[in-house]
Amino acid sequence: MSETVMDRAASATPKKVARRIRGLSDRTIAWLFVAPTVFLLLAVNIFPLIWTIRLSFTNFRANRPNAEVKWIGLRNYERILTDSDIWLTMQATAHFLIWTIVFQVLIGFTLAWLINKKFKGNDLWTTIIVFPMMLSPAVVGNFWTFLYQPQIGLFNYVVAFFTGADPASFSMIGEVALAPWAIVIVDTWMWTPFVMLICLAGLRSIPDTIYEAAECDRASKWRQFWTITVPMVLPFLMLAVLFRGIENFKMFDLVVQLTGGGPGNTTTLTSIDLKREAFEKWRTGFSSAYAIILFVTVFGLASIYVKALNKVKER
Repeated sequence: MSETVMDRAASATPKKVARRIRGLSDRTIAWLFVAPTVFLLLAVNIFPLIWTIRLSFTNFRANRPNAEVKWIGLRNYERILTDSDIWLTMQATAHFLIWTIVFQVLIGFTLAWLINKKFKGNDLWTTIIVFPMMLSPAVVGNFWTFLYQPQIGLFNYVVAFFTGADPASFSMIGEVALAPWAIVIVDTWMWTPFVMLICLAGLRSIPDTIYEAAECDRASKWRQFWTITVPMVLPFLMLAVLFRGIENFKMFDLVVQLTGGGPGNTTTLTSIDLKREAFEKWRTGFSSAYAIILFVTVFGLASIYVKALNKVKER
């Protein structure tokens, strides 16, 4: 039946078209199918990038479309790199980025190592631990905002006990020094399961025969951990750090839900600052230069990190 349909299709194809198709290589035919998708991706990704680069050299404002657009060269970049407030914002972003990754890696790897022991109720505890990352950041933000309210939040009581503050009026997200740590706690709670799952995949990819050979050589559990487990899980761990680093560098919704960037500017990350410049102050050219600097920073760091990751994989 299928041969009859194919024969009919072949006979219905014009001879000129049939000759052209027969003359095409498999590679060319493959590109004909892939070309529309490639063109769409270039249109969606490359064109906005080029347009943003162009705007970064101008004084364009989106709320004044009829105003004269002047070419000002590198002035926007100079303003950004010499603005002390922007450097403080970058420091706040670096603080958030480093500490969330440190806590998520330590806790996530520990949880993965424990779950890999395959104890009774393993599947139930895995589901419970993974639950936070299933929630929307907006839901998590509202939930933890409620927990950080005075007289309710556990963390408020603990910190108030050590600082001598009144728990009835104390809130971590209202304190200049503690608000950044409040966000770190929430992001760690939400995304540690993600790191745990990647580490768990790495742990379960290690053949049992390697541990059996190490036991035959009378290697201790501690020795096995540092010479077998850690080196073989390290590529997975580095991959998790890469994913979480990129995501946390552009963190926006969770921080806005919790603190809105305050108190003061202690939790104003670069993504929030960029949004304010683009859609509150309407400094489109300035914000375009800001976005390009952030893009180059992330792309450069990620490229260096990926090279290091590839070297670790080759060992």
